[in-house]
Amino acid sequence: MTIFNRLASDMLLMFRRPARMQCAALCYRFHKKTGEPEMLVITSRDTGRWVIPKGWPMEGKTSAQAAAREAYEEAGVKGIVSEEMAGSYMYEKGMNGGLKVPCRVQVYPLVVTDMLKHFPERGSRKLDWVSFAEAAARVAEPGLKALIEQFDKELTATMHQGAATGLSA
Repeated sequence: MTIFNRLASDMLLMFRRPARMQCAALCYRFHKKTGEPEMLVITSRDTGRWVIPKGWPMEGKTSAQAAAREAYEEAGVKGIVSEEMAGSYMYEKGMNGGLKVPCRVQVYPLVVTDMLKHFPERGSRKLDWVSFAEAAARVAEPGLKALIEQFDKELTATMHQGAATGLSA
C-alpha cells in the first residue's frame, strides 16, 4: 500500500459517521379464517418501495414503544409490542440534499389487534397484508429480508410447538 493510499484510507475512516439508530415494528397478525400468519408491509413516502413502519427514537419512550408509535402513525395499527428485539439490520438512509447516512434499525415484533380508519399518515402510503415469504420478496434491504425470513421460521416453529402441546400462538 502506498503512502497516498494509506492517507486516503485513513481520511475516509476519520470522516465516516457512526450509524444512526432507528426503531421499526414488524407488524403481524393471524388470518381470521385460516389462522395463517400474515405481515404488514407499507410503502415509503419518498420512493414507494416496500418497507416496515420505522422512525427515529423518541424521548421518554423505549425503542419498542417508539416502534409501536411509528406503526400507528404510518399504518394505523395498534397492538402488543414486544420489548425484545426480533433483530436489526443496516441500510443507507437518504437525507435531504442527497446525503446518505448509515442507519441501524432495531426491529420489534408487534401483534396487531386493531386497525384504525384515521391515522396521521393515512393516504400517504399503501398498506398490504401478505405472507412472510411475500414480505421478504418485496423489501429491498437484504438485512430486512433475512430478518423477516428468520422471524417467520421462529414464529412457525412456535406455532407448531404450540399445536403439538395443545396451545395456540
